[in-house]
Amino acid sequence: MSAAQWWAGNLTAQRFAQGKDSSARVQGVYSHLGGARRMGVGTPEIYFAKNIDNSRLVKVTDHQRTREMAMFSASVASLFLLVMIYAFQHFSSIEYGYRTEAQKKHRDELVEMNRSLRLEEAALRDPERIDVLARRMGLNSPQAGQMQNLDSNTESTGPVMARVSDVAVITLAR
Repeated sequence: MSAAQWWAGNLTAQRFAQGKDSSARVQGVYSHLGGARRMGVGTPEIYFAKNIDNSRLVKVTDHQRTREMAMFSASVASLFLLVMIYAFQHFSSIEYGYRTEAQKKHRDELVEMNRSLRLEEAALRDPERIDVLARRMGLNSPQAGQMQNLDSNTESTGPVMARVSDVAVITLAR
């Protein structure tokens, strides 16, 4: 072992042990753990930091590349715009489908409610029920000549004057 190799190995081991140089710049002489010699190692490799100053460089503009980048950016932007329009239309159609289904459900509920109200109206208009309620209130059946049919259209189609003589007032005795 030459003196240069011994000195470089000791210097690297000391710097590593002190924490000053965590990256061993001299490689191939000793490992940083035990000082054991590596097999098949020849000349030590020494690396020096090279400071590069690019402050005097002037960038030349490439008009063709600028044009290509502008065309690429425009095509990507137009593709993005088309995808966003498609997505907007797609989600709008889904939303309209949900609204349509909700309105169909609401319409079905209204049809069912209308059917139940018509059944209830028919039950309330039942003449037997009305007769029973009238008898509970103390009303009597109409006598012959007291009842007038209001739905008859057999008379003249012109205007009709109201008459007081045909109206009968019934009082209840309680």
